[in-house]
Amino acid sequence: MQIPRSGRPTLEAVASVAGVSRATVSRVINEVPTVDPEIVETVRRAIEETGYVPNLAARSLVTRRTGSVALVVSEPPEQRSPLPFLERLFTDPYVGRVTAGAQTVLRPRDIHLAIIPADPPAHDQVVRYVRQGHVDGVLLITSSSADPLPARLAALAVPLVLSTRTTLPGVAWVDLDQAAGGRLAAEHLIGSGRTRLAVVGGPPDAPFGHARLEGFLDGVRAAGLTEPEVVTADFTRPGGEAAVRTLLAARPDVDGVFAANDLMADGVSTALRTAGRDVPRDVAVVGFDDSSVAAQAHPPLTTVRQPVEDMAEAMARLLLAALRQAQEPDDGAAAGGSETFVPELVVRASA
Repeated sequence: MQIPRSGRPTLEAVASVAGVSRATVSRVINEVPTVDPEIVETVRRAIEETGYVPNLAARSLVTRRTGSVALVVSEPPEQRSPLPFLERLFTDPYVGRVTAGAQTVLRPRDIHLAIIPADPPAHDQVVRYVRQGHVDGVLLITSSSADPLPARLAALAVPLVLSTRTTLPGVAWVDLDQAAGGRLAAEHLIGSGRTRLAVVGGPPDAPFGHARLEGFLDGVRAAGLTEPEVVTADFTRPGGEAAVRTLLAARPDVDGVFAANDLMADGVSTALRTAGRDVPRDVAVVGFDDSSVAAQAHPPLTTVRQPVEDMAEAMARLLLAALRQAQEPDDGAAAGGSETFVPELVVRASA
C-alpha cells in the first residue's frame, strides 16, 4: 500500500488494495455509471479499508457536481400575511416534513441539502446563487401562481423539481390530488349530519388552496346542499382565528367548517370555542395536511392527510433523475416527470 509522507492514503493505494487501475478508482469515486457494480463494490471496500478520503474540490472539477442541492422556500410576490416570512416559515410543520422526506433520499447518497428562504427581496440573490453553480439542483416549494421564481430558475436549465404541478416545460413536479382531498372533507361533514357549512380557504393565488376549495364545493353540490360561506385567510393560525369572526357574522348558524390547512383549522377551533361554540358538538371542524398540529390540537383535528414526507422523497428522486440526465444528456431519458399522490381522511375528535 502506498502511503505518502502526510500519512494519508492515496488513490494508488486504493487501486492496489482493490486490484484495479487508478483510473477505475477515479471513475468509481466520480460515480461514472458505466462501471460494473461488482467493481464499484470492490473499490468501495478498498476505500473503507485504506481510509482514503476523496478530494471533493478535485472531484467537483471532474464531475462538475457540488454534492449539494437547494431546498428553496419561495414567498409569493404579494405579502398576504401580517406575520414575518421567517416566522411563518419556521412555525409551519410543512417545511420540516419536506426536509425530512428529502433527506431520506439525499443523505444516503452524501448529498447535502441547503435550505434557502426566498422572500421576494431575496429572489435575485437565489437566482445568482444557483446560476453560479453553488448547488447541483433545486427543490422548490412555492404556493402562488403569481410567483416568478419557478420560471426564473427553470430558465437557468438547472435540474428543478416543484412541490406543485406546473406547465413549465421540462420541469418535474410532485403534487397531491388536492380536489379529491376537498371532496373527502365535504363528504365527511355531510355524512356526519352537518348541513350549514363554511370554508376557510387559502389565498386566491394559491393553486392547491383553490383546488381544495373546488373539491369541497363539488362535494357540497353533489349532496344538494346550500353553497357554503367562503372566507379566505393566509394559512396561519391567527388567520384562521380572524376568519371565524367574519364567518360567524355572515353565518351564525354554521355547524361545519372546512379549513384549507391544519394551522388555520386549529385557529378556527380556538376561535369557535372563544365564541362559545363547542367543537364538535356545535360546529365540526376538518383541516388539511395531517401535520403535527392536527394531533396536538384541542380537540385533535379530523383532517385530510397528504403524505408530505413521501411526496418530498418523490421530489428528491425526480431531482436525482434530472441530475443523471443532465450529466448524460444522450442516455435517452426524458426531462421533467411528475407524480400525483392520493389523499386520505384521518378522523379524530373535531368532526
